[in-house]
Amino acid sequence: MPREEEIAEENRRIRRLRFLVDFSLQLMMQTDLSRDEAIGIVEGVKRHACRLFPGKEGTFELIYRPRFMRIIDERYGTRTVPADRP
Repeated sequence: MPREEEIAEENRRIRRLRFLVDFSLQLMMQTDLSRDEAIGIVEGVKRHACRLFPGKEGTFELIYRPRFMRIIDERYGTRTVPADRP
């Protein structure tokens, strides 16, 4: 059973990630970034999330990437993906 300190530390990391994601989404919506710059922000947030939660890259892809991509697609238009790429 996790100790109280471990739970508190995980909650702190969750709050930090939530703040970073929310801040990054607001930055993308309110500033004049290029699509490539916005994608760079997403990748930076992902790297930070993986440092906070090692081994949880799939969770980022499942939960946060769709939120970021929805904003990017709304702001810059949907990117056409070549047929040979997923």
